[in-house]
Amino acid sequence: MSFMTDERLQIQQAARDFSLEVVLPIANKLDPLREDIPISLRDQMAQLGYFGILIPEAYGGLGLGCSEYCLITEELSRAWMSAGSIIRNLGLMVAQGMTEEQKQHWLPRMARGEFLGALAMSEPNAGSDVASLTTRAVPDGQGWRITGAKCWCTFADGADYIVIIARTTPLSAVEKRHHGLSAFLVEKPRGELPPGVQGSPIPKIGYYGWKTWELAFDNFYVGPESLIGELSKAFYYVSHGLETARAHTAARSIGLARGALEDAITYAKQRVQFGHPIGEFQSLRFRIATMATRIEAARQLLYSVCEKIDSGVRCDKEAAMVKYYAAEVSESVTSDALQIHGGAGYTTHFAVERYWRDARLTKIFEGTSEIQQRIISDHLLGKAR
Repeated sequence: MSFMTDERLQIQQAARDFSLEVVLPIANKLDPLREDIPISLRDQMAQLGYFGILIPEAYGGLGLGCSEYCLITEELSRAWMSAGSIIRNLGLMVAQGMTEEQKQHWLPRMARGEFLGALAMSEPNAGSDVASLTTRAVPDGQGWRITGAKCWCTFADGADYIVIIARTTPLSAVEKRHHGLSAFLVEKPRGELPPGVQGSPIPKIGYYGWKTWELAFDNFYVGPESLIGELSKAFYYVSHGLETARAHTAARSIGLARGALEDAITYAKQRVQFGHPIGEFQSLRFRIATMATRIEAARQLLYSVCEKIDSGVRCDKEAAMVKYYAAEVSESVTSDALQIHGGAGYTTHFAVERYWRDARLTKIFEGTSEIQQRIISDHLLGKAR
C-alpha cells in the first residue's frame, strides 16, 4: 500500500496551504525582528487540531499517527521551524506514566492547544548524557523541593506547564546512572516563569519565535500531584518517545531544506547574470538536482520510519538514521541555497538565511549527529567498551 493515502494527501495539502498562506508571511515579518510566535497563530493551529495530532480521540485529540504528525511538521517547518516545533506535545512524552485521572485532567487541554509545555531536562554539564543529571528533588511532606540548574528550556515563559526531570535518588545510591530520575509536571501562569524560579533567556543565533532559557531552581516546591508515574522511572518515560521525537526532528529538517530549495529555484529563475537567468548555468542546475535528490532520499527514509512507528515495530536504529541523515542534508541544502542567492542570501531580506540558521540546530537538538552515529554503530558493531 502506498504511504500517501488519499486521507494523508488531504492532510498534507491542508497543512501546506495553511503554512504558505498564514505561517510564512508571519515568519518573514517576525523572525528578522526576533519576535515571538503570536497567540493568534497558535490559536489558528489549535483550531486545526495540530496540538492534538497524537493524542487519542478519547482525550479530545485527532488520534492520528507519527506519519500524519511528520507530514504536518514538514509543511509547518517549510514556513517556520518554530511553528513546526511548537506542536510537539511534551506531555505525551511522559503520558505513559500518567494516571487515568492525570490524563483526563491534562490531555484534553493539551489537545485543544490550551495547555502548551516546556521541558526542563538538559543541564550545563548534562546534555546528551541524560543519566548525568544532578538537579535534585528532595521529599518535603507529600511534595518535593527541587534544587539545581537547567538550560535549553525553550518556551519556559510562554508555556502553561514545565516538565522537570530531577534526580530523586542520588547518583551514589543507584546501580545504574540512569536510575533515580523522576518527572514532575508543574503548571504555571502563561507568559512568565513559575513563581520562585529564576531564569534568563539564552542569546541564540536562530530558532526565533520563542525564547530559550537557563533556569535556576532553589528549593522550589512541587506538590504530590505533579509527579508523573513512578519515582525513579523518568528515564524510561523519556526514552519511550525518542523514536517519534527523532522522526519529528527529521521532518523539521526536511521542511527547512525544502523551503530553501524552493526559494533557490525561484531565485535562480529570476536572477539574471551575463545576460541569462543563473538557472541556465549547468553548475547551478546540477547543484539544485543534487539538493532535490538528497531531500527526497531523506523524506522516503522518514516515511519508512513513520510506518514502523505506527505499526509498533521497534526502530531505534532507523530513527537515529533518519534524524542524523535529514539533519546533515538540511544543513548542506540550506547552505547551498544561500550560496545560490549570493550576497542577497546573507541578508534578512530573503528567508533562506533563516532556513540556514535553523537547519544548523537540527544537528544538535534531540541528540547530536554524533549521538545518532553512536546509536547506529552500536547496532551494527555492538556496543563499544
